[in-house]
Formats: sequence, structure tokens, C-alpha cells
Amino acid sequence: MIVVGDLVTDVLVEHSGPIQIGSDTNASITVSGGGQAANTAAWLARAGVRVTLVAAVGDDPAGRDRVAELVAAGVRCAVRAHAGAPTGSVVVLAGPDERTMITDRGASLLLDPADVVAAITASGARHLHLSGYPLLHEGSRAAGLAALAAASERGLTTSVDAASAAPLRVVGARAFLTWVRGTDLLLCNADEAEVLAGPGTAAAQADRLTAEVRNAVVKQGAAGACWAGDGQIWRGRSTRVPMKDPTGAGDAFAAGLIAAWCSGGTPQSALAAGAALGAEAVAKVGARP
Repeated sequence: MIVVGDLVTDVLVEHSGPIQIGSDTNASITVSGGGQAANTAAWLARAGVRVTLVAAVGDDPAGRDRVAELVAAGVRCAVRAHAGAPTGSVVVLAGPDERTMITDRGASLLLDPADVVAAITASGARHLHLSGYPLLHEGSRAAGLAALAAASERGLTTSVDAASAAPLRVVGARAFLTWVRGTDLLLCNADEAEVLAGPGTAAAQADRLTAEVRNAVVKQGAAGACWAGDGQIWRGRSTRVPMKDPTGAGDAFAAGLIAAWCSGGTPQSALAAGAALGAEAVAKVGARP
């Protein structure tokens, strides 16, 4: 399997109460590897999948550390280090009720279409998973589109994660759905589904999205997920565990789901596998296994 997208540094700020604007707020701060694509690749490796990550980092200590972490986790890295550009970083403000991400895409915006196509060609992979982030930013959009085109030309199955609601609103649902049209599987959370499919139940949203993609999954957190495809709806339940940190849970869910589905699993069994890996993610601090 080959995963294309972002590899960044996460600065996780866990605070138990409201942020005191203009003053001090007590928090626990952790620095670790992040990025939707990188996290998904790490969880795929955790699930026993042979996986290659294609991404871009800066030619700096942070970039070297981020690659070394993934290699140690069993991920093959086709990652270019760009001189003069910083490795991307994300500050994750994790409170008791919500997460807010403050993002510097850095070298992630320099993801090169030629690098993506070369990695897909050389990988021998049968499935491409694309983080939506490259499509949501002008600097990296050509690389995301090149990944989907190269996968289609070579007969790979494809999945796309819709990534984030706010930048989806900026580019617009029509544009994004045009870019991913014909994809085998589109994953989105409740906020992203509302942007792309409008209001309604998760099942109705997923069903509407199948007008553009072959299968669509709408994640509902603790309420489970819905899969629509071939005119049918499958519903998956979440696995209840004490939650320590939701960061990376969606990436783990995606990894479990596509690993099961690409191994011949049914939508129902893929939803269950995604829920199991997502539960493992929320039971620990950080976005990676």
C-alpha cells in the first residue's frame, strides 16, 4: 500500500479547562510526529501492512527525526527533504470538549508530482491512500491530483480522506468532489460530510456522496460510522474505551478500515476493524501507535 500526504511535527497541548486569553493556562505539552498521511501509514504498519509514505519535509533536524520515527515503526519512506523550507508543524490544542489545530504546512506544500508518480510506479502497491490535505492547498494540489491519476493509470484501488472541514469550505465541495471523482472510497467525519454532502443523517450523507465516488464512509466518533456503496448502507459501532487523547483516532480508523477492505473484507468487517484500531488510538496519548 502507498500513502501520499503530510508528515509534520505535532505539538500537543492538553489543557483541562478554558484557555486564559492573555494570561497563563496550565497544560501538558508533548512534541511528536504527526500529519494525517504519516499517522495513517504508521497505523497501517501497526496492522501488519507493507506501506510506503510519500511526503515532503524540510532539510532540518525535525524532518530527519520525523522520518526516523516512521522507519522505526516499519514504514518505508519516500520522503524528499527540501533545503530552505521548514518541516511542517501543527499545534494541537486539546481541551476536554474539542480540539483546535494551528497549522504551518511548511515543506508539505512542496510535495512534488514527479516524486509522487515515481514512488507509485516503483512501489508495486495495489492501493493508494491519499490524505486530502495536498488537495486542499494550492502548493501541493498538483501532487495530490498526480497521485490519483497515476493510481488510476496503473489499476490501483484508491481511497481519500477528506482531511478537514475548514479548508474544505475554502476550496468548496464542488471543486473537491471533482478532484476525487471516481475514487473507490472517500472517508470523512461529520463536519466534513456536512460540507461535502449537506445536512442530514450520516447514512443519507454517505449515500449522496456515492454519486461522486464508489463508496463513502461518514465517521461519527463515539456513535460509530456509516458506509454507503452499491446502493446499500452498512452501519458500524464504535468500540468503547476510556479516552486519553483523540488525536490521530480518525487516522487509525482509516488504517484499520482500508487494511481490512483491501484484504477482501466486507464493508461491515472493515468498519469493525477501523473501530478497533481507532479505539486503540484514543486509549493512548499521541497520534501514532
